Amino acid sequence: MTSPKCTALSLAQWALPIKAALILAFVVLCTAIPSVAQQSENEKAVWKLESSHWEYVKAVDLDHYRDLWHPSFVGWPYFSAQPVRKDHITDWITERADKGSTMQWFTLQPAASQATENMVVTHYWVTAFWVDKAGPGEPSTSRISHTWIKTPSGWQIIGGMSALTPTE
Repeated sequence: MTSPKCTALSLAQWALPIKAALILAFVVLCTAIPSVAQQSENEKAVWKLESSHWEYVKAVDLDHYRDLWHPSFVGWPYFSAQPVRKDHITDWITERADKGSTMQWFTLQPAASQATENMVVTHYWVTAFWVDKAGPGEPSTSRISHTWIKTPSGWQIIGGMSALTPTE
């Protein structure tokens, strides 16, 4: 039988960590809800396009993928030694497809976005899993930043940058 003194002491030892965990969970929940709730309509529209962007990569749909990019685009993808323009934006997809590599799945994890007048900037992580002739690879995660501009034909990416996320 447990003595009342031991039970009270055990509860007191756990009370502080449990209380701290509950406060932390409450704070995280309170900060996450407003960030989603406060997204503008422009941000919501662009996040849908970010998802479409990766669906086009997965399907090797170069025409729809290319349509997302503004004619004046310049950006610096992690796999390029120099910034690229729109005329080279699909090179990486074509190179992978030519080697027999296909994307099996991807996940997007938004980090932040900001809308200002006719522009939206997005920052996120994308994790993708590719398979090639040798078999499945390992999922890889990249950090992506895109600047979208609203044009008469819709939202288009006018600038961006990416970086591989180091594996731990």
